[in-house]
Amino acid sequence: MRTISPREEAGMPLWLIVGAGSFIGGVLRYWIGGWVQSGALTFPIGTLSVNFLGSLFLSLIMYSSEYAGMLSEEVRVFFAIGMLGSFTTMSAFSYESFRLLEQNENILFMLNIAGTLALTLGAVYIGKLAVLNFMVWVK
Repeated sequence: MRTISPREEAGMPLWLIVGAGSFIGGVLRYWIGGWVQSGALTFPIGTLSVNFLGSLFLSLIMYSSEYAGMLSEEVRVFFAIGMLGSFTTMSAFSYESFRLLEQNENILFMLNIAGTLALTLGAVYIGKLAVLNFMVWVK
């Protein structure tokens, strides 16, 4: 039999917090990715957009937690694992990139790979800078 931690006795178990965040993140991905993609024919701009936004928000959450201790474990798990875990999508990125190759859209394939890497890594850096600047501002 599984033992229940003192935190679980006092509140919601982490697996349920992750599940709630995943539900919200999945719905947001569907809405935002679809809205951004509407009108774009071949290039997967919707997936690129949610991966950029997810990287930015994950960076803000994790650096706020690490540098400023601003977020509880439950809040971090809800956003980082639950919501952003289902909001961003490596599987869709991989599939859409492979489809571009199959369709002989070699330039779009390279743009998607390079754009995703550059934008998501850039988003993490922007998030870190935002947290560090915020910490200087509040001191």
